[in-house]
Amino acid sequence: MRFVFLALAIWGAIHPMYYFLQWFRENGFDLYAMTQAWHANAASSGLVWDLTIAAIALTLWIMAEVISRRAWINLIAIPATFCIGVSCGLPLYLFLRSRY
Repeated sequence: MRFVFLALAIWGAIHPMYYFLQWFRENGFDLYAMTQAWHANAASSGLVWDLTIAAIALTLWIMAEVISRRAWINLIAIPATFCIGVSCGLPLYLFLRSRY
């Protein structure tokens, strides 16, 4: 399972980033405009909030386990979650966590 999590983390980094980079090529590097596009309608706003809440829950879980296990390298999953997405951060954390 460990390498399935790694494969999902890589896929979760590459696939969403393809769309983000495509959007930046078309609209320039404007984070404000991107966040406005995320809230273009109720469905996309719901998805944004769903992923935001999942990212916060994942972050709290990572921090709690890092404090108890002292596996500091696992903290790398937090910036992966917020800079790339839950689709990368969660499987990356599961990959890192599964080594012990």
